Amino acid sequence: MRTVELYDTTLRDGMQGEGLSLSAEEKLRVAQRLDGLGMAFVEAGFPASNPKEEELFALLAAHPLSHAAVAAFGMTRRKGMEPGDDISLRVVADSGAPVATIVGKTWALHLEKVVKVDPAENLSMIRDSIQFLSTGGQRVVYDAEHFFDAWREDRDYSLRCLGAAVEGGAESLVLCDTNGSSLPNQVHEAVAGVVAEFGGQVKVGVHCHNDLECGVANSLAGVDAGAVHVQGTMNGIGERCGNANLVSVAANLELKLGIHCLPEGHIAQLTEAAHFVDEICNRTPNPHQAYVGRSAFAHKGGMHVAGVMEDARTFEHLEPGTVGNQRELLVGELSGKGTLQARAERMGISLDDATASELVEHVKEKEHQGYHYEAADASLQLLILKETGDFVPLFELESWRVIVEKAASDGVRTEATVKVIVDGQRHVSTAEGNGPVNALDRALRSAVGAVHPELADIDLVNFKVRILDENRGTDSVTRVLLDASDGETVWGTTGVSANVIEASWDALVDSLDYGMQEALRKSEDTADNG
Repeated sequence: MRTVELYDTTLRDGMQGEGLSLSAEEKLRVAQRLDGLGMAFVEAGFPASNPKEEELFALLAAHPLSHAAVAAFGMTRRKGMEPGDDISLRVVADSGAPVATIVGKTWALHLEKVVKVDPAENLSMIRDSIQFLSTGGQRVVYDAEHFFDAWREDRDYSLRCLGAAVEGGAESLVLCDTNGSSLPNQVHEAVAGVVAEFGGQVKVGVHCHNDLECGVANSLAGVDAGAVHVQGTMNGIGERCGNANLVSVAANLELKLGIHCLPEGHIAQLTEAAHFVDEICNRTPNPHQAYVGRSAFAHKGGMHVAGVMEDARTFEHLEPGTVGNQRELLVGELSGKGTLQARAERMGISLDDATASELVEHVKEKEHQGYHYEAADASLQLLILKETGDFVPLFELESWRVIVEKAASDGVRTEATVKVIVDGQRHVSTAEGNGPVNALDRALRSAVGAVHPELADIDLVNFKVRILDENRGTDSVTRVLLDASDGETVWGTTGVSANVIEASWDALVDSLDYGMQEALRKSEDTADNG
């Protein structure tokens, strides 16, 4: 099997993305997770740039990776200076990293406008810098900056730059599409030319950016042309439009092209690793991200769901578990009875065709009113239980009332009274809160909690309100989405009404009803395992 080595630059190039910043300890955790995934290289950063990077290299020295080679990033020596006298190069040499990645200029525009050196001096800067590091015992990766622009403008000089890197002792020549200006056919043509020139002496790689939405496609084009080294970032983070997404690159190489790039079996860790990096970076995982997104294998249309249930290959290009993801069957106004039957089956309930058809019509009517079950799975499950007669309510409502009072010289005071029947007994409770929903929640828990103390383990963790027909102003219908958790599981519920407090009450009751169902299920599982 052909092999391609993956070089992850999330901790350096990825951190140039807008709003991204990690502490040294957080970067260590990312490096360790990438190591566990099986990256061949983890670029730790530019040790000469700031104290945080120096701290990270010290942490990596104290906690060595087991699989990936750590790379330190740097630039060629300054013009008119010996490599050993260049502080930045010396820091890379002294970083303790077994790999040094050196970026150098290739494009005449940059020689003239940025570093202001003549072409001959630039060649010496490349050769001298790499020779200084390679003779010192480091493996050297040469990143040819703006290579594809240079190739299109002056092919001969771009090859001379690579030749200088080979003469200096580089083990890899990485062709960088630094400003993301290239298309796949352009990348393929250039990489093929470089492989023909240097492929027998050193490894050829690509480093692509996503400015044309072609980062992954360009990386694959480079591999098709002979590249054996691909650089990128997890989830494609990075400056401007980001870098090539190594998550998609890895999956495409392993699963679509049969090219080995991760240790055997590690592709199944892809979803968890991708989400881990997003969470560390304080980013919400993109639900539509290829392979690993929550929606990557989500089906909503009735025909699609029916096809997937018969044979998943009808509407899925891959078994979701291959990359650690899972199939989602979404319920909405486009759903058919097969979707509802499949969802009920997951709950251990068998729906006959007639009941499923009735439930479909019920769901469609609810969605027409404004309910949204994709984000309220718990409310959907309760709806199925109610339709089949398997639902046992937590209580029977007699009434609830909310009083909100604002005095001119004081703050707002909110009080709720709840009257319910629990196990045949009437319970009345009044509670204050910092708003109507909080007051209702407290009063309801007080009324029901004596009989069902398990409610104390359920917390409300998110609360969202959306106006469904904003043209009606304050008379609009509102939809409430509420998330609750028992510390292990998070579930969503929904309520819809022209009265936002009533919509909130419905979502609140669903959240507690579902929470009690979960508590009973876990209790039964514990008893069975005991």
